[in-house]
Order: sequence, then C-alpha cells, then structure tokens
Amino acid sequence: MLNKQGKMAWMDLTVPNAEQVKDFYQEVVGWEVEEVSMGDYNDYSMMSPIDKKAVTGICHAKGPNADIPASWMPYFIVTDLNASIQSVEKQGGEVLTSIKSMGETDKYVFIKDPAGAMCALYMTK
Repeated sequence: MLNKQGKMAWMDLTVPNAEQVKDFYQEVVGWEVEEVSMGDYNDYSMMSPIDKKAVTGICHAKGPNADIPASWMPYFIVTDLNASIQSVEKQGGEVLTSIKSMGETDKYVFIKDPAGAMCALYMTK
C-alpha cells in the first residue's frame, strides 16, 4: 500500500458474531468470502464478486479486536502516528486504544473525534 496521507486505507466491521454478519453481507451485498486465520478462529475478507479484490473486512470482537466497539471502522492514513495522536487530544478528541501493530511495520490506533465519531489512524512505512 502506498502512503497517501488523508486517504482511507481500509474499512473493517467488528462485531461479536462475524460468522453471522459475513453471511448477511454476502447475501445482501453479494460479496464473496475469504477466510483469514486468526489462530483459533477466522475473520473474513470480503471480496468483490466482479474482480475478486478485497473490499472490506468483517472481524470478531476478540483477540486483537476485543476493545473495538461494534461498528464500521474506517482506517485513515497518516504520516506520523504519534503527531496525529497528539493532535487528536489537542483538538478535543479521544484516543480509544493503545497503538496496535499490523505486521512488522504498520501501526494504528482507534480514536473518537469531538463529535463522538470513531475511526482509526493508520501508518505504514
């Protein structure tokens, strides 16, 4: 993924029962399902039926996602995660989680803006 500050990098839906919800979206929207092993359970990458590319993820609210509220969560790209976290607090937002890692270089954190809307800030090297 190229670092394009301000763009949305990804969208996940985290819920207590990802199995049921992925079936719902598969039927309603037409997405195809690709299982993503999380060790002792699977999360799901939802694929476009046209080009078979991943369009979103549907995840169980457990493991690394245990502290994520049930909601659609956009991940916005930032170039300096620590500076963005400082800006969140300075501008009246709230940092909801500690910084999390994805792979060896990517990091993200969940925040709430002053209006109460949640999203993730995402940085990749």
